[in-house]
Amino acid sequence: MTFKAVLFDFDGVVVDTEWAIYQAWLRTFQAHGHDLPLDVYTRCIGSDFETWSPKTHLEELSGLSFDWHDLDQKRQAEIMSDLAGEHAMPGIVSLLENLNQWGTRLAVVSSSSHSWVDGWLEKLDLTKHFETIVCRGDAAQIKPAPDLYLEAAKRLGLAPEHCLVIEDSLNGTKAGRAAGMKVWVVPNRVTAGLDFSIATKVFPTIAVLSDEF
Repeated sequence: MTFKAVLFDFDGVVVDTEWAIYQAWLRTFQAHGHDLPLDVYTRCIGSDFETWSPKTHLEELSGLSFDWHDLDQKRQAEIMSDLAGEHAMPGIVSLLENLNQWGTRLAVVSSSSHSWVDGWLEKLDLTKHFETIVCRGDAAQIKPAPDLYLEAAKRLGLAPEHCLVIEDSLNGTKAGRAAGMKVWVVPNRVTAGLDFSIATKVFPTIAVLSDEF
């Protein structure tokens, strides 16, 4: 297959941030006597709490109301501690370098904030690989709506069918498909149990993708 651009999701594709985030949420649930199975939690992966909210879910399970401001601060501190020293996903740097050398245009398209995504890309010296970075707030709706991916194609001046999406979540896959793009999925340890039958292709690791171009 030949594509003019490859659009990368960020969390779980470029950096393995999702496991630490899930573990922090799991500890919050367990501290209040409840479990948070992955098949429940993954409803919000790739999107936001408008799609499905662990906060609302815990309040419904427990019958309690929580001071989410304090809990959010504590959880975020745990996440950053768990991610200290985190590197790019195995195989992602060599894939980006190969695509750059082949003249393929690259973008990051994420439902997360610019402060989160841009911060990580700068920290890991990955910003140089991407022509544009599209995040929450850059389009009317985030994933699973197609808006962010369509915004990336617009910025690159390309038709959607000339763009390939690399995703790890079902919400992201839905967004890419709704945008009229091919979607290759590389599940991670958070999303491995999801049904990706709507994806164009599913791969076991990022490292094998270079052979597909």
